[in-house]
Amino acid sequence: MQIHFIEGYIQQIYLVEYPDKLLLLDGCTRADVDIVCHFICKELSRPITDLKLIIVTHMHPDHAGGAHLLRSRSGAKIATAKVAGHWYSGLDGILMHWSDMILALWVAGRKKKARKNLWYARKLAADYYLADQERLPYFNEWQAIYTQGHTDRDLSIYHVTTQRLYVADLFVKVRGQFIPPYPIFYPNRYRRSLQRIRKLKPASIILAHQGEIPFTDIDFDRIEQLAPHVPVTHWRSVKAKTKKALGLHQPLPPK
Repeated sequence: MQIHFIEGYIQQIYLVEYPDKLLLLDGCTRADVDIVCHFICKELSRPITDLKLIIVTHMHPDHAGGAHLLRSRSGAKIATAKVAGHWYSGLDGILMHWSDMILALWVAGRKKKARKNLWYARKLAADYYLADQERLPYFNEWQAIYTQGHTDRDLSIYHVTTQRLYVADLFVKVRGQFIPPYPIFYPNRYRRSLQRIRKLKPASIILAHQGEIPFTDIDFDRIEQLAPHVPVTHWRSVKAKTKKALGLHQPLPPK
């Protein structure tokens, strides 16, 4: 088993290679689909149909945006967390879906990347819905671990044999320091997820936006201290500012 680290549009792409099959640890962005296909066919000299499973750890553009298109090109199956409903459901979901794609383009701009089409379906049609601690289809060495908080359906993917853990956006590294991600919709769940990873004690942790890091290099105490106690989201901020602009936050005058 070999994990290939590929530079994506705004995140790292992790492609796991076996002699007879390939596993993609996250659905990446729509802009990464050609990159993944090129790497499989040209760099690995393998047919695209060797891609058997695509994990979607959560529904943000850099984790789910390329999943459907990659499935249509390769025939791979999509697996995600077994959580009821869709992340981007209802009117709020439609607007949040747009705002998340805009935020992804802003991140690309900060990285001096050209603007690209990031559109993807806001409702994921997965083939497998994984329970907590369930082994992955076709890849029994890998296990789904629920690490919610960033959203309501975050998955981490654990390679039991080598004790390597892909945590997606559980935390990020900024200016040399590990900090909680932005946004955090469920702060209590987030703290429980951090505690769960501390208890698991994997040999190394693989981050969506950083690479692979020894577990002992991560200051979990500091991350927990920085973690919010109330939801901190760009969407919450947008809605609050909109209500303020419309005067909807003001109490009704007394009769």
